[in-house]
Amino acid sequence: MTSFKIAIPDESIALLKDKLKLSRLPDEIDGAGWDYGVPLADIRRLSARWLDRYDWRRHEKALNDELPQFTRDIAIEGHGTLNVHYVYKQSEAKNAIPLLFVHGWPGSFIEVRKVLSLLTAVKEGAPSFHVVAYSLPGFGFSQGAKTKGFALKQYAEVGHKLMLALGYNEYVAQGGDWGSAIVSLLRVLYGPTHVKAVHSNMPIALAPPPGIDPSSYTPEDLKFLERLKEWQQTGMGYFQEQATQPQTVGYSLSDSPVGLLAWIYEKLVKWTDKYPWEDDEILTWISIYWFSRDGPAASTRIYYETFGGRGEFSIPPLPESKVPIGYSVFEQEMSTVPKSWIDAQNPAFHARHKRGGHFAAFEKPVELVEDVRKMFSKGSSAYGVVPGKDGYA
Repeated sequence: MTSFKIAIPDESIALLKDKLKLSRLPDEIDGAGWDYGVPLADIRRLSARWLDRYDWRRHEKALNDELPQFTRDIAIEGHGTLNVHYVYKQSEAKNAIPLLFVHGWPGSFIEVRKVLSLLTAVKEGAPSFHVVAYSLPGFGFSQGAKTKGFALKQYAEVGHKLMLALGYNEYVAQGGDWGSAIVSLLRVLYGPTHVKAVHSNMPIALAPPPGIDPSSYTPEDLKFLERLKEWQQTGMGYFQEQATQPQTVGYSLSDSPVGLLAWIYEKLVKWTDKYPWEDDEILTWISIYWFSRDGPAASTRIYYETFGGRGEFSIPPLPESKVPIGYSVFEQEMSTVPKSWIDAQNPAFHARHKRGGHFAAFEKPVELVEDVRKMFSKGSSAYGVVPGKDGYA
């Protein structure tokens, strides 16, 4: 384990500013708003701030001060050894539960920022956690794979081997977006011997479970299904490109900071529940991608490898697992499904929230952490799943 501090070279910051100076913005249809994509006014404002008023060094220092960061070499079967970046903070609770936090796209390790101190805090009458949040290979400051076939199984293998290397032979996991798919796979591949329970804030269900009667859907269920249909029809252009031709879009993401900004900013706005983004929050989020170890294009390949180079959103069903799984559903999550679809899985925990969207750990950190605590609290079916580690002080 090697301590890590973010330290972007001065010449990399200078190159970013040079490219921003040379950016050429497109025109815009009168009154377009968000109908055609990200509004020109937003990108003009953000790119101007990125160039002249945004202080990366200040935000770099804040990240380093708040997040204990490390790197470690992890050998992955068939793909050599990767140097993996991660955030790691232990709780002072004597019996804290080891928890692997897994982000997705277009997220990064920054998503653990608001929940880290909450999860590790010693709280009377509630469990606490030792938290490990790794940057997925090709994201942030983790080295990406240079060989074909590095898909979900390998991303899961990285997280699992990292936990073992830290001495956590038995642990739980939490994730959203790709993190949800990865923790679900961890549950199958490494449970119940190592992975004792998982929690997700993005239910993955592409079709109703057998036996579900559509006539039983509530008005809320129908609203969720309509939103899911709308997103599939109008919000998945990024998916088609990244799942079929990630290298093509990668040139724009890697060479044009404005292109990268627009590509990800759209998701930050569209996928959240009116979250009041500050400009510097957005620019720090995007800067992590711009300054990432392997460049922004590396993060898109998870789509291609997972879906086999096809633009069809379909993942083969996972084998049954007796490892407990819990769900927190935030109403503006674009893939929210009827409650009956989730209940059919007999979850150990299931909570639904009227506010919040896709980036739950960033939008609603208190609510998400309280749900995780409840899932592993005394009286829950997932209480004490890690032998000798019930989370209590």
